[in-house]
Amino acid sequence: MISVETLDFLKDLRANNNRDWFNDNKKRFQAAQAEVKKVADMLYDLLKTHDAVDDFKIFRIYRDVRFSANKQPYKTHFGISFHRQKPEYRGGYYLHIEPGGSFLATGFWNPEKGDLKRIRKEFETDASEMREIMNSKAFQAIWGHIQGDEVKSAPKGFSKEHPAIDLIRKKQYFFTRNFTDKQVLDPKFPEEADKSFRAIRPYFNYMSDVLTTDLNGVSLL
Repeated sequence: MISVETLDFLKDLRANNNRDWFNDNKKRFQAAQAEVKKVADMLYDLLKTHDAVDDFKIFRIYRDVRFSANKQPYKTHFGISFHRQKPEYRGGYYLHIEPGGSFLATGFWNPEKGDLKRIRKEFETDASEMREIMNSKAFQAIWGHIQGDEVKSAPKGFSKEHPAIDLIRKKQYFFTRNFTDKQVLDPKFPEEADKSFRAIRPYFNYMSDVLTTDLNGVSLL
């Protein structure tokens, strides 16, 4: 489980984001990182019981400041991504641990150009299945509404008057669920995260089918 000590470390890092403080508190960082790794291992094992997840990655806490106006050297959160087995299974899972700002994210953050066009063409042809998934009460109770950046009007080659333009104009297709610090500290948090990720499967099943077939339903694998 995530402990108060881990959240306190991240809070203190937020207030003291410099190398001297970090070096003086390296043992606290290492303890927090080890704790997050255990939670990631647990969630990974849970995901593997119902999905084809082949790997996960804990992102480095060190920021790349070379091309950023923000020169603070450290991130003030832990981020973990869980990868589905490609090319059959599309989409991914993400866990973000941050005091006052923890969340789960899942879906398609930056689809490749070809995948984005295929998704848009699918919605242009028929968006009813996507809407049925998104509008399910059980789905919305956990994931709410779809998120993502959009073009202002319509992508090139698509009509801005199309009834599915709200989906077609998107450049990203993801969902998030926020958690309070109290929820993150609950010993059952990994199970709750897994429960949420289970609930995204109808969406992943649909999108995986779209992205592994052409518009005639012929497999591309």
